[in-house]
Parts: sequence; C-alpha cells; structure tokens
Amino acid sequence: MRIKLVLEYDGTPFAGWQDQPNAVTVQGILQDALKKLTGQDKIIHAAGRTDAGVHASGQVIHVDHDGLPLRAFVHGVNAHLRPWPVAVLSADGVPETFHARFSAVQRRYRYRILRRTAPSPLRAHRVDHYAGPLDMAMMQAAAQALVGRHDFSAFRCAACQAPSPVKTLDEVRIETLEDELHIHFAAKSFLHNQVRIMVGTLLDIGRGHRTLQDLHQALMTGDRRLAGATRPPQGLTLVGVRYDG
Repeated sequence: MRIKLVLEYDGTPFAGWQDQPNAVTVQGILQDALKKLTGQDKIIHAAGRTDAGVHASGQVIHVDHDGLPLRAFVHGVNAHLRPWPVAVLSADGVPETFHARFSAVQRRYRYRILRRTAPSPLRAHRVDHYAGPLDMAMMQAAAQALVGRHDFSAFRCAACQAPSPVKTLDEVRIETLEDELHIHFAAKSFLHNQVRIMVGTLLDIGRGHRTLQDLHQALMTGDRRLAGATRPPQGLTLVGVRYDG
C-alpha cells in the first residue's frame, strides 16, 4: 500500500532534505528509521527538497509498504528517529496514483524575521534578525506585485535546475506578530532559493535600498542584480502542502 506521512523537523543539524554521501540529511535518517522498522530499504519521495537549515512543520512524503498497520509508521518510525529533531505527525493510506511531489497543487512557506534590537538566543535557529526601520506600506505593495504569473529568473540561484523560471504565486502576505514579521508564500512550486531571494528583495524595498520600479524591472528582465540578497535559511519553514481531494 502507498502511505502518506506528514513530517515536522528542525533543519538546523541537517545538510538539507536530499540524501547525499558523507552528510546527514533528513531523507537519509528517515530512510534509516524506516529500514529499522520494516527491515527493508525504502525509497521515500517528498513534496519539497528543503535546503540546509530550513525547517518544516508540514512536509509530506510517500512510501510503499505492506504488512504494518498505519500507526506503526507514526510510533515506530518516531522511536527510531530519536534523538534527531524529526517527527512523523500522521500516516494515511492513499491511492497508488498519489505522489507526494507531483500530486501537490500548492506549497506554503513562512519566513520569520525578528524585529527587535537584541538577537534572540532562544530563537536563533528559527528566525532571521533585522532591527532597522522598514516602510511596511512599500513592502506590502511589493508583495502584491509578486503575486501572479511571472518569469522569476532574477529570483533563483545559479544552481537552480528547474526547466522553466515561470511560476505563479498564489499569495504573498506580510503580517506582524508581536516582535516578529512573518511573510507567507503560496504557490504550486518554487525555484531554488526563490522564497529567500524574494524576502531579501522585500526587505531591501522596506529599507529604501530598492524601489518598486527595481522589482518590476527584475521581473521583466530577469536580471539577478535587481533583486535582493538571499536571506539566511533559518527563518524559512515549509508549513504545508495541499492536494486535491
């Protein structure tokens, strides 16, 4: 049977999601845990490949297996994952046509920015830190300019392997929660580092270092120099994946 698992993890100790030799990754330790539980090598497929230091509260994977009840894929896998900061939140049977990556219709990310003078030792691996003044009205206007279908060539890293830079953003929303700024992004898929570069661009506009015209030019020309710097990974979390039905 095909099983869909929802995961939560702290990306701090990992070299990203994807299994790679001589590095500790989320996929690697999860496949090790599944082998200890089932006695078999299991290939797992994820909705998104998070980078080193990026977290997830709603990552989705699928794996094929017969012979164990679904509850074993929560309690049993979690027992074998200790002490790594990864947990299986739920397990559900799904049709064989389900694919964690290719069946997804929307992925949602949240980027957290701490907005106080002092850094936070308790949140050091959860937030980016920027204490200077920001023009929130300009940032909101820039966020709305990103929504829709655009060529995001200026908002991806040089190593991005996506066949097309054209993506459709369903939502870019900025909210203030106590001493943090949260920026929410939703789309079917994203380019490599797209979210972190968009955050860097929004911050530059809020600081007055770039203009809305720069943003429009970046979208029109694909010139990476017109977009902001790639912000640090620790502020980013994959918060959920949506599927039809």
